[in-house]
Amino acid sequence: MLRIFSRIIDPAEFRSPDNPAAWAEGLRFVVGATLIRLLLGAFVPLFPDETYYWEWSRNLAFGYFDHPPLIALLVRGGTLIFGDTALGVRFLPILASTGCTLAVMHMARALGGDAAARLGAVTFTVMPIVAVGSVLATPDAPMLCAMAWAIYAVLRALGVPAHAHHPDGPGGGAHALRWWLIAGVAIGLAMGSKYTSVLVPAAIVAAFVAHGKLQNRFGQAGPYLAVAVAAAVLAPVLIWNATHDWVSFRFQLNHGLGAPKGGGLGIVNREFELLGGQIGLVSPILFYFMARAIRDAVRFSEEGLRFMLAMTCVVPLTFFVYSATRKSVEANWPAMAWVAAVVLLATDVPHTARMRTWFARGLALAAALSAIVYVHVIVPIIPLPASRDQVAKAFGWDLIGQTVDRKRATLVPLRGEGTPTVYVGAERYQDASELAFHLPDHPRVFSMNLTGRANQYDLWPQFADVAGLDATLILVLDDEREEPRVIRKLSCCFARIDASEGVTMMRHGDVISRKRIWILRGKRDGWATRDQPFPPQR
Repeated sequence: MLRIFSRIIDPAEFRSPDNPAAWAEGLRFVVGATLIRLLLGAFVPLFPDETYYWEWSRNLAFGYFDHPPLIALLVRGGTLIFGDTALGVRFLPILASTGCTLAVMHMARALGGDAAARLGAVTFTVMPIVAVGSVLATPDAPMLCAMAWAIYAVLRALGVPAHAHHPDGPGGGAHALRWWLIAGVAIGLAMGSKYTSVLVPAAIVAAFVAHGKLQNRFGQAGPYLAVAVAAAVLAPVLIWNATHDWVSFRFQLNHGLGAPKGGGLGIVNREFELLGGQIGLVSPILFYFMARAIRDAVRFSEEGLRFMLAMTCVVPLTFFVYSATRKSVEANWPAMAWVAAVVLLATDVPHTARMRTWFARGLALAAALSAIVYVHVIVPIIPLPASRDQVAKAFGWDLIGQTVDRKRATLVPLRGEGTPTVYVGAERYQDASELAFHLPDHPRVFSMNLTGRANQYDLWPQFADVAGLDATLILVLDDEREEPRVIRKLSCCFARIDASEGVTMMRHGDVISRKRIWILRGKRDGWATRDQPFPPQR
């Protein structure tokens, strides 16, 4: 493996921008990586956040409590092709991740030629943060894809040719306007995927302000056209938020910039967590080389193009460093910063043999780390107990679904004419969405939301609104030694509450967690609320 990586960074490969073999090899690498992701995506169970977005896709709207709607549209498109399966949920997000890699290739090709494009594709693909995230159906996939193409479109609008040292010919104002139009569409789609993508156009504006060669772009129509187009693309999301008390914007602002906790020590801990997470997910050696590439692009960029790319790294990273002073930053949030960093590194390969050797080692290490995670997803090889393993959260839900379905079957035959319906629910949105996905008929499953944070289920019809008097509820909760707080809250709302069987969720013989099924019969009038005090234990 090290020999292969050493070959693709050999200076001989970069002597001419024309290297069709390198371009073709890069494309084959991207296709191979996509096939591996699709294979994993088809066989690995869905994680709770993915089933949550699947629930969104069954209730399409222009906005949701947590995020804009593009991930729901992609999931809906995939399930129309492959049904309500893991592959159906992940199919289009995986292709979106491939689209992001192709944008990285085109940016690297425009600035450094075919060999740089191949190196960009390989570097971007082997990083653990990309290798892992590219298999999952999350808002990051469409956001990164749209964002990468937006940056490429801005480069083209600024006059960068499609291929290094191969001018497109006189483009003129119309040529630039076309690319600004594309950039506006892409930025609108990125913000329709995840609101933090606004950091990219902010970074471009900052680059135009800070670099003398780019300042005159404010006198051209292109950037303003891009802003207008982006706003038009995003308009349905803005209208939805305006009619829903700006719930999505308020949630995200509080999620990342809420009141700080933990004092000074908490801030230090969060900053080290952020730094350590990025070093681990980019891989330690590549992290060093990318930081070095960003630094050089800020210091040495006569025309301002590489400076602009560097700013699309620096501005998001600076924002998340600030965010960590207030709240914990999830490891995937800064992923947008590494897109342009890969391009900068691929188009400025280290000049000394010693540094190139370390670069190749960095690629090999990143690939090895990604491969370990891929294998661990299939067969647990990382020595972590399942209860602490993030991968294990996807497993065991099929057993829960089968158990709940059998429980429903025992209750339904008791129903006669006029007997109330049997409903299914859980306390957390993650559990509710997993249950809905794994029950054979994919019914509406209610999230009670009596103890946790608000979420999309709060915006949909609640159990209390749908179920009539005397209804029966099958409720799946964490198995606890004492009576669950949710049961204590609901004790006033049902005539009878019984603890039923417990289910142990396992992966390869290791216990992930334990759930308890509760049967709540005879719904009464009235309902508990999230801010209601807990009744004493019975």
